[in-house]
Amino acid sequence: MLRTRPQPKETFPLGPFTVPRVWVGLWQLSSNAWGSASAAKVRQAMARHINMGYNAFDMADHYGSAEILYGQFKESLPSQAQVVGATKWCVFRQTELSRSVVENAVRERMTRMRTTTVDLLQFHWQDYSDKGYLTALQILQDLQNEGLISAVGLCNFDAIRTDEICTQLGPGFIVSNQVQFSLIDTRPLHGMADVCERHDVKLLTYGTLCGGFLADQWMNQPEPDLYSGVLTPSQRKYLDMILKAWGSWALFQSLLAVLRDIGDRHGGLSIANIATRWVLDHSFVGAVIIGARLGVSEHTEDNDRVFGFKLTDEDNRAIDAVQARSNGRRMITLIGDCGAEYR
Repeated sequence: MLRTRPQPKETFPLGPFTVPRVWVGLWQLSSNAWGSASAAKVRQAMARHINMGYNAFDMADHYGSAEILYGQFKESLPSQAQVVGATKWCVFRQTELSRSVVENAVRERMTRMRTTTVDLLQFHWQDYSDKGYLTALQILQDLQNEGLISAVGLCNFDAIRTDEICTQLGPGFIVSNQVQFSLIDTRPLHGMADVCERHDVKLLTYGTLCGGFLADQWMNQPEPDLYSGVLTPSQRKYLDMILKAWGSWALFQSLLAVLRDIGDRHGGLSIANIATRWVLDHSFVGAVIIGARLGVSEHTEDNDRVFGFKLTDEDNRAIDAVQARSNGRRMITLIGDCGAEYR
């Protein structure tokens, strides 16, 4: 029997905030390739998420109009409304760093988001050979002390640099690292998990549903054509990972079948519920970021069902048996540690 009653939301502390363990990802607003909706419909969809307890939104400086739409939405809320906006400052090319360069980047986020303080600023740095990321983070620490930022996190940093940053800048400064983590991409288990536990950093994970492939609608389906034009940009990315790095479509179908069996054992939960719960059951994970095509396609009711249960030893053994047949545990040597695919 399908379990339909909403479960109490799980939360965790992140800097000065208490936030839910499922966040709303806004990267689909960066392109019409995911479908598009009017600004009014997007804001209405944000309100629906807030009403269901999903009050943390993840965006970035390069996600199209995401910051602007979020700022308009937040400005329309009553002053007592509890909502957390996480954005990013991403340095993709060589940059001459100064206090004014960093501060201007932060103030641009504040202007677009219509706020006097950035709730969570997540920092991405492209070129590890340039140690300027330490300088940038020291300036961000100053700006946090001055009240421009409430909390600072990282985005797509690997275990070695995350450990270096947390060690040099001191305990409690870096609260999170946003990386890819799923039943397919298990790289955070190999090094990153230990760094997170050592420095009390939580992962904010994306790609947990592999662009929607970890879902019931893909069970017993033929392998899709990567170049057919019907896949979203996310699906093309994750299909490539499934086929070229992780294993094969046949093995992926075996994984979906196992997840379907587990879902049935837990009262008819979806494959997506089980895949999300597997990630949330890791103690170093703070939250899963689930992309929502706001005003186009949302799954808030299904997301509610990831709470109120945990996977059993039997469940995990069944999942481990499939993963053991994949290249998942070798992926870190095939494509590098967390974030390496973007460098």
